[in-house]
Amino acid sequence: MSESGNNMEASAQDERRAKWKIIGPGIVVAGTGVGAGDLVATLSAGARFGYALLWAVVLGTVFKIILVEGAGRYCLASGRTIFQGWRSLGAWTSWYFGPYIVIWGFVYGATAMSSSALPLVALFPGGPDLKIWAITMGLIGFALVWLGRYGVVEKLMAIFVGLMFIAVVGAAALATPNLLDIVGGLVPRIPEGGLVNTLAVAGGVGGTITLAAYGYWLREKGWSTPGWMRVMRIDNSVAYLVTGIFVVAMLIVGAELLYSANIALGSGDQALVGLSDVLDERYGEIYGTVFLIGFWAASMSSLIGVWNGVALMFADFLGTSRGLRADDPRMHSGGAYYKAYVLWLTFPPMLLLFLNEPVGVILTYGVLGSLFMPFLALTLLGLLNSDRVPRQWRNGTWGNIALGLCALLFIAVGAHELYQVVTGA
Repeated sequence: MSESGNNMEASAQDERRAKWKIIGPGIVVAGTGVGAGDLVATLSAGARFGYALLWAVVLGTVFKIILVEGAGRYCLASGRTIFQGWRSLGAWTSWYFGPYIVIWGFVYGATAMSSSALPLVALFPGGPDLKIWAITMGLIGFALVWLGRYGVVEKLMAIFVGLMFIAVVGAAALATPNLLDIVGGLVPRIPEGGLVNTLAVAGGVGGTITLAAYGYWLREKGWSTPGWMRVMRIDNSVAYLVTGIFVVAMLIVGAELLYSANIALGSGDQALVGLSDVLDERYGEIYGTVFLIGFWAASMSSLIGVWNGVALMFADFLGTSRGLRADDPRMHSGGAYYKAYVLWLTFPPMLLLFLNEPVGVILTYGVLGSLFMPFLALTLLGLLNSDRVPRQWRNGTWGNIALGLCALLFIAVGAHELYQVVTGA
């Protein structure tokens, strides 16, 4: 057999082996996407409406599977990155994405560091204050991703997802959910006054910009040709099944521990600290501590995933915009552009930990952020229905219907977020 034939056979064997591995780029994008904000949103929905919005959680998980599959399929089928695809649709994509990724990184950096610090303040009440913990978490994340070693990120994500599973699913099991109520929650209905929560839950499960980073993690893993398509689809589906389990478990906790007992918690990430107190009171201090560790794992996994994945996106954006060759090392993991964005995510946002949030920056962040998911869904529709991908990997009728429904949902969610930002509602 020729050398090329041996190489093809070895590649096929690698792909068959990879098919049975749960840990892959999907678990990285899912671990990054399920942060404290997702846990709070589903906890709040369960606390306010019981199981009434369970169907929206499931729908949101399915929609994210569709979006991430679309992004992965484009990258594998075309051999190009998602930003290169956006660029092919016109310069307007850069006019939007450039300001967005810069402003988003500045604001998100501070948010991620604070979220990762909050459970540590609760775990160690006599220790450093929130700002010191936040800076420490930022520096740890910076050190772990600085060299751009994807294998390290993937292993860390597996550990964090394991901790989250123990904490979140364990809390749901302790709550002894009512199975008949759970089944009833799968019937689509919007409770009175629950439209906003329905949109938030359905549209907020499992990440935003990190969905688009999936193609970059596929490249880092070495899955870069159409031969990996089936492996990618299994990887993505398993990962978002795990995501769905997390958010359903959190809804169960809200419904059983808070809704049934009419317990109100604080807003934002502080609600998760309040939940640990409820677990302490009901089941003993160990359970609240385990949940806080899971809260920290959810926040830290988002921090590390963003520091790595969005830095890869920025490096591609900057290099492609400057007309560099696709193999230019500055555009890849550990390169100059990658490291520049890791620095941007880590150090300038620390200023926001000490200053009042600048209204103009936050407003711009909110406006640009509300448009990203509609932007992703609509551009995928354009890319996957054109000659930018081989005919066999383009969308069919059902693919277009599914992606079209995703686009409609995220346009509605984005419009509501935009209204909130502009009006201050």
